[in-house]
Amino acid sequence: MAPALFEPVQDALSVPLSNHPSLIAPEPEHCPGPESNLAGQGSACAGCPNQSICASAPKGPDPDIPIIKSRLSGIKHKILVLSGKGGVGKSTCTTMLAHAFAANEEKMVGIMDTDICGPSIPKMMGVEAETIHVSNAGWSPVWVADNLGVMSVQFMLPSRDDAVIWRGPKKNGLIKQFLKDVEWGEMDYLLVDTPPGTSDEHLSVNSFLKESGVDGAVIVTTPQEISLLDVRKEIDFCRKADIKILGVVENMSGFVCSNCKHHNQIFKATTGGARKLAKETDVPYLGSVPLDPRIGMSCDYGESFFDSFPGSSACTALKGVVQKVEEELGIVCDQA
Repeated sequence: MAPALFEPVQDALSVPLSNHPSLIAPEPEHCPGPESNLAGQGSACAGCPNQSICASAPKGPDPDIPIIKSRLSGIKHKILVLSGKGGVGKSTCTTMLAHAFAANEEKMVGIMDTDICGPSIPKMMGVEAETIHVSNAGWSPVWVADNLGVMSVQFMLPSRDDAVIWRGPKKNGLIKQFLKDVEWGEMDYLLVDTPPGTSDEHLSVNSFLKESGVDGAVIVTTPQEISLLDVRKEIDFCRKADIKILGVVENMSGFVCSNCKHHNQIFKATTGGARKLAKETDVPYLGSVPLDPRIGMSCDYGESFFDSFPGSSACTALKGVVQKVEEELGIVCDQA
């Protein structure tokens, strides 16, 4: 039975980041960050309306980091799912990985949806209409199954169609609450689904999890060069942020006809695709997952593709990706 609310969840959205000063103008492009030791002193600060505010703001370590570390101490593996390009199926891959890990009923799995402006995980997991329950122990994840939980801003919105129109500081504050206030408990895997790019959400997750430890990132791409172009930037971001790259997944890699089993390249790998990219950048290649319309259908209906189509080519490919991720994590599993 869900615990009773001791405060309205919507009120929690108005709680600011503890160390973030109240700014009177948007942060400029090369802002060092209001909490940075260079705040108000960097070259980008010259002429900024916030300069005096940032210069006088408290500096030093975030006092919430030890709280986050303690809250997440029961989670064995924390995995970021990244993509430089939008529309490559990153959130889909996150849900597929979660269902695959959770297929072992002895494993506890969580998904943290940090795509604040486009939270699609609840829909894909079939829990879009749920809300967050709050107890004295913290926010409770929404449970898809006994061993699979989800946390997303979508659960806080009055309507499924409401837009989240937030600047960086408010996004950062909510991400911190997902890490600090959610009662994740003992878990084997926490998958962090991120929006495209290398911006606020990615920097926040990485900084908040620095002491807790991130096991690595799975980077999702499609075969064409226009996607690989941004994935190279994502790889560069991971290296600059000191995030281990578990590997690259090539999604939508060809189409296998369910009748004749013929393989067609819908998105042609004009420059060699993810396999060549992985070799050039010296990162692991986790495998390729073919296009399958039933994956999209499963996401639309909030069902597990693994349970519905276990014998499909895409399911076999996804199982191979999961196996390689576990190998990169140093996990030895019995093969079924």
